[in-house]
Amino acid sequence: MKTILIALATALVLSIGIAYGQDSVEKAKIKFLISSMENIEGIKFIRNGSEHDGKEAANHLRMKLQAADGKVKTADDFIRLCASNSYMTGKPYLIKFQDGRTMRSEEYLRERLKEYKLNEQ
Repeated sequence: MKTILIALATALVLSIGIAYGQDSVEKAKIKFLISSMENIEGIKFIRNGSEHDGKEAANHLRMKLQAADGKVKTADDFIRLCASNSYMTGKPYLIKFQDGRTMRSEEYLRERLKEYKLNEQ
């Protein structure tokens, strides 16, 4: 019986450690994604038809992350729930580059996430 209790306690401690490690990895990915939006030069973040610079975009995404109230567990959750479209209108967020081309913020952030994962290896 004592051996079973020790094994269960060990398994519990290991699972908590793994969950904490995964949580911190996902938080680092989200921080990277927000930072990539904040620090890109010359872009405009288009939200509900209004253009914003990278710093304003990052602040908005941080606000949405905070408002998500714990629903965001992964970087994918962050992109899907906070950084893809407006809660109010449902319109997709866009990124407008200096050369005039635009892309959905979801696409842009998924590319950055792939970049992050490649650098992680």
